[in-house]
Amino acid sequence: MDRRCGLLTAENAPVPLKGISVRLEVKGFVADLSASLEYVNEELDPLEAMFVFPMDSDSAVYHFQAQVGGKTIVASLKEKEQAKDDYDDAISSGRQAFLLHEDESSSDVFRCSVGNLPPGDKVTVSFRLVQELPLEADGAVRFTLPAVLNPRYTPAGTQGPKITSASAPVDKLPYTLQLEADFHNSLGISRVQSNCGVTPVEFLNPEKTSAKLSLADGHGFDRDVEFLIYCDKIHEPSAVVEGGLETAAQGTLMGEAAVMVNLFPSFSQTASNASVGEFIFLMDRSGSMGSQMSQEDKRPRIECARETLLLLVKSLPMGCYFNIYGFGSSFASFFPTSVEYTQSSTREALDKLKAVSADMGGTEILQPLSAIYRTARVTGHPRQLFVFTDGEVSNTKAVLAEVQKHSSTHRCFSFGIGEGASTALIKGMAKAASGNCEFISGKQRMQPKVLQALRYALQPSGTGLTLSWELPPGVEAAPLVQPPTELFNGKRTIIYAQLKGKLDPSLEAAATLTYSLGEQQIRTTTRFRLAPLQSGSATIHRLAAKGMIGQLEVQTAGDPAETSRRLVELSVQASVVSSKTAFIAINTELNQPLQGPLRHRHVPLYHALQMQSLMAPMSCQSNSPMMMAMGFAGSIEPQACFQGPMDSMACQMDSPPMMAKKCSKGQKKKIRNTRDLTEKLSKIRSVSYCMSAYCDSAIDSAFICPPPPPLRGGASSVPAPSCPPPEEDEEDEEGPWLKLVALQNADGSWGPEPGLGSALGLTIEQIKLGRPRQDLELTLWATILAVIWLHSFAADTKLEWDLLVNKSLSWVKATGAPDLADCVKAANALLKTCVLPETLGL
Repeated sequence: MDRRCGLLTAENAPVPLKGISVRLEVKGFVADLSASLEYVNEELDPLEAMFVFPMDSDSAVYHFQAQVGGKTIVASLKEKEQAKDDYDDAISSGRQAFLLHEDESSSDVFRCSVGNLPPGDKVTVSFRLVQELPLEADGAVRFTLPAVLNPRYTPAGTQGPKITSASAPVDKLPYTLQLEADFHNSLGISRVQSNCGVTPVEFLNPEKTSAKLSLADGHGFDRDVEFLIYCDKIHEPSAVVEGGLETAAQGTLMGEAAVMVNLFPSFSQTASNASVGEFIFLMDRSGSMGSQMSQEDKRPRIECARETLLLLVKSLPMGCYFNIYGFGSSFASFFPTSVEYTQSSTREALDKLKAVSADMGGTEILQPLSAIYRTARVTGHPRQLFVFTDGEVSNTKAVLAEVQKHSSTHRCFSFGIGEGASTALIKGMAKAASGNCEFISGKQRMQPKVLQALRYALQPSGTGLTLSWELPPGVEAAPLVQPPTELFNGKRTIIYAQLKGKLDPSLEAAATLTYSLGEQQIRTTTRFRLAPLQSGSATIHRLAAKGMIGQLEVQTAGDPAETSRRLVELSVQASVVSSKTAFIAINTELNQPLQGPLRHRHVPLYHALQMQSLMAPMSCQSNSPMMMAMGFAGSIEPQACFQGPMDSMACQMDSPPMMAKKCSKGQKKKIRNTRDLTEKLSKIRSVSYCMSAYCDSAIDSAFICPPPPPLRGGASSVPAPSCPPPEEDEEDEEGPWLKLVALQNADGSWGPEPGLGSALGLTIEQIKLGRPRQDLELTLWATILAVIWLHSFAADTKLEWDLLVNKSLSWVKATGAPDLADCVKAANALLKTCVLPETLGL
């Protein structure tokens, strides 16, 4: 057998990508990034290499070039099909060519092709992009460099493209990442944090307005790289004026000055009609949700989602309506239609929630969304949709089109769970339906971000937005990107506008955003100087162009051909890649066309959900129908099979799996670090296979599962596995404060039940005797004790329980009981705490 050495792909061929280097500059809320990818051809024939990689969907890629033999070849931006034809013609004639474009199915996946790399030669391809950065709830500006591209699930009956072509285990990635970062903020930088190993932060001036750091040596590109930049006075409105490019014609987007205005609407957080609303929670229950949250957080995603839904349900107000859907290859709902939020419906929902697991096969989100949109809405209760998914679908554009179609009646809040969640899907759903989106990765907890979204949903939002300008004579402002239709309290709003006319740097201007909050009119004004900054990268112009391109790409009105023409024209003028354009570079100075067969190589990319690691013991007959259906045919050598107790099962995958063997106590373990087998196995239509457990020693049990019974709401053509859920670990991972929250009644009260005493560390008799007076109603007393306990012993998770505690305090006040301050004093004495009545509003 031919044993090849060096850096190899899964097909046993040398990997041409050797390294990635990144230069990052963060200025306020904007990132400017340049990345270089170095390829080396170690084979004997010319090589075509393809690298498929993730990128934030808000990124505006504006430059692409290649360095070959000391020459720099700068790419031009063309209509995508024309660029592809030019690339194919070049490499078929033996010329060197380079292509960069968005994937056909999603704007957050890019493909970079390097064609006709001669034997022994090296080439470095580079691209540059700018990106708006999100603001976290704690005031941090967050930058994320995606490293993880999860396999996209293709729904049954659709022709989704294969987005990832090769992958490698985390410890065998054949290339590394080098990154240097500079941070600038005129308000001052207090600190910078990262989820990766970095050098100490070096401040570049006494005012701490500039800082730099770099990733530690030897960093493997095995996870998203995140930076949290904390600055002083981050919520103050600001504006930046940028001059036009000297090379661009006057009167064009790139030739005139542009302004970026950051506004922070601020209004009372008192909820209005908080009991009005229909809340539908749509939770991903596909196999991938059984994998761990991240490298740092080993908990299964589905476990975090269950915990989050518990808090959401407990935090809902009395009188609203709600329902919970789960989806995978099929979908099901807890109730036939949304039900009124009562003690009975809440108890039923939470009982069903306990049994929820990642057992529904693939990720088909379009079907449940369509079913929800078809169901009748509750009159007088605006519908709000909360979507939880790890964002791994190939039909992203179809999903966004469906959300957009129903955006007038359904506001959507979306949450990307774990590293590798599709930014195009998560951000696109929220943008299309006037909601908010969040991503949860690293050590971040899901609950605070989701509960913040519920606050947005329960509070009134600003509507009827209008923008006015105060400008010197001879200067006009023309909005470039349509502002959002709704504003949330404290959430940043960005306005882009073109400034036409001669600007005097000594003069000031102002932008005023006016919106309605109920019957109240609110104005937010930002003043700024008309002193344009000169930027070679035209950052603000290109961010504005990216926003304009995004709006054109989802536009449904008008002539599609005309919309496409305008999109291409805008993309080429701003040099910002779009779904209709691509960067193409051809080396026309190559003296002789390359001879010999052209080899094709796909560069491995780390998958957070390493299917290969789980399937390695099963691949002795990798050309069996089962393995071919799973997409692993021929990809693993027979010698890769484990030796030992798995041999009989691993080498006979064409035969029915063995009967299940129960794992011994202590062996049982949830599948946390790999894609659940059901997602791949559900594609085999003759029979649904699934794994029952992942034991410490080996995978020693498998089942042939009967098809599941029909689910409410319909099912896809691919049956989802229906296996008995694995036994829970004996170790109880639920925190004590969550046990207390689980005991709360729907109206916000707590009853004097035995579980309450256990959660508070008291006996029921101690609770009764601790009352300030013996005629005090026990439910009122238990509620005050629970609220004070949470304030004292779970203060670090306040963002997660304050909504449900506010409901409790409203219930306490509604009882009209006298001497509540005395009750607080007595509760402090019993619990040995010190919470002031004023803290509770009592």
